[in-house]
Amino acid sequence: MYKKISFLTKRDGMTAEDFIDYYENHHVPLILDLAPAPDVYKRHYVVRGDELNLREDDIDFDVVTEVAFADRESFDRWLDALGAAGSRVPDDEARFLDRSRHLSFADDERVTSG
Repeated sequence: MYKKISFLTKRDGMTAEDFIDYYENHHVPLILDLAPAPDVYKRHYVVRGDELNLREDDIDFDVVTEVAFADRESFDRWLDALGAAGSRVPDDEARFLDRSRHLSFADDERVTSG
């Protein structure tokens, strides 16, 4: 399985609630309308103020997004489908993301349980 993990940050001035609402109710449906659904498409939102957070002030992102595909070729086809939509994806991302702070990486996952 080929996975890509992204650390994304909300635009300045957005509340966490507005960020989550926009991502879940506008951006995700747009992505699913433009390209086939990935095998895995998850968003892991940072819960601020939780006593279990370590060095919370150093957490400089708001969500970890995970997408997974059967293989790299499937991922590339997905990217091509999104790219065929022209500026629709980057224009939408500009409404809620600070793209200058986007970090992402390919994932070599090792699972111990679950």
